[in-house]
Amino acid sequence: MSEQPRRPRKPGKPYRRPQKDPVRILAFEALRAVDERDAYANLVLPPLLRKAREKEGPEKFDARDAALATELVYGTLRRQGTYDAIIADCVDRPLREVDPPVLDVLSLGVHQLLGTRIPSHAAVSASVELARVVLGDGRAKFVNAVLRKVARDDLDGWLERVAPPYDEDPEDHLAVVHSHPRWVVSALWDSLGGGRTGIEELLAADNERPEVTLVARPGRATPDELLGEEAAVPGRWSPYAVRLSEGGEPGAVEAVREGRAGVQDEGSQLVALALANAPLDGPDRRWLDGCAGPGGKAALLGALAAERGAFLLASEKQPHRAGLVARALDGNPGPYQVIAADGTRPAWRPGSFDRVLVDVPCTGLGALRRRPEARWRRRPEDLDGFAPLQRGLLRSALEAVRVGGVVAYATCSPHLAETRAVVADVLKQHPGTELLDARPLLPGVPDLGEGPDVQLWPHLHGTDAMYLALVRRTS
Repeated sequence: MSEQPRRPRKPGKPYRRPQKDPVRILAFEALRAVDERDAYANLVLPPLLRKAREKEGPEKFDARDAALATELVYGTLRRQGTYDAIIADCVDRPLREVDPPVLDVLSLGVHQLLGTRIPSHAAVSASVELARVVLGDGRAKFVNAVLRKVARDDLDGWLERVAPPYDEDPEDHLAVVHSHPRWVVSALWDSLGGGRTGIEELLAADNERPEVTLVARPGRATPDELLGEEAAVPGRWSPYAVRLSEGGEPGAVEAVREGRAGVQDEGSQLVALALANAPLDGPDRRWLDGCAGPGGKAALLGALAAERGAFLLASEKQPHRAGLVARALDGNPGPYQVIAADGTRPAWRPGSFDRVLVDVPCTGLGALRRRPEARWRRRPEDLDGFAPLQRGLLRSALEAVRVGGVVAYATCSPHLAETRAVVADVLKQHPGTELLDARPLLPGVPDLGEGPDVQLWPHLHGTDAMYLALVRRTS
């Protein structure tokens, strides 16, 4: 058989290989891990960046590359709800029918267009090149078409188009404008109270990058030592806190590497300090952290206990998290013990402790600045799952403390179902208790409300939205 003549190529542009952009490829990989594995960006991104810094050649990251990758990942996750509404207005199908990897590339592109100073033509071009690398030429054309539509207006213009008017539906308007699920907006508003200004400031604060805050563990490091680091400034409220301004790297701080200091939000520091300074009737020799993982509060409590010659027992149910607690407490100057035990099934005798902390598992709605993807994963029904555990841990804590001792109930959520409702329900069943006014134990901290419990807020205090109730056992 004779060979058929080869068809002539159609005239047109010659094929061009897609240009690989290591920064945007890394950002895409991080978003895929968050979506596919339910991973958290703050756990996925650091090893990816570390690997990129260790590479040689053009793919090796410098500080600017790392900063851009971090902004692309966190910015995209924080504004996901807003960007989904905009993308939905630009495609001819429901978003659920858009392949998740395509949606990730689109979201990265929309963030560059509407949430950064990257010029529009560069944002579209870079996103299309990323799509060619990770999705193929066919779907890159779809990405190009959608992003060109998005580029026709700025963020304010898009919000006017896709967000319902505030007067018609306040919660849905805030949900779209500030990129929070509607149920979260409603829950935060109920807890915060007040009018439109406060809730808008809170939701906006949730979308800001939080500062990195260090804690100088007493007896092991001093704030002055940490303030000697580049980009370090004093904390606002905790005497042991030091903040790193943008670009500060905790891993570069010697005291952090040695475990003498740690990364800890100032709200968490205030919870531990309030318990340590609460007035007691009687001795002050034995302390318990009943939900100690991953160990930040336990390390601060252990250092404070050591200054008084007190013993700390740190208990954590999950063995691997108990290992993290042991690592955080390693080198503590005073006596302590770490055990893997269920706080609702105590491994200690009733009335054994003078001070008890239970920082209970929760929805994490108070830390949305640090874990922006959590807002999209949580559902209202999650509250029902946490409720029995939270009540059980508080009941066990009240049984573990002696008469005259103090229990701190804390949680990184401002949701009323995880805070005041839990405390009120449990105290009804324990008449021999009284709530202490926690506000004087946070000296200098403003806007603490009517008490006796305390709710911290990102927009008012620059901290995670930690909740604290202090309970004294009276009989």
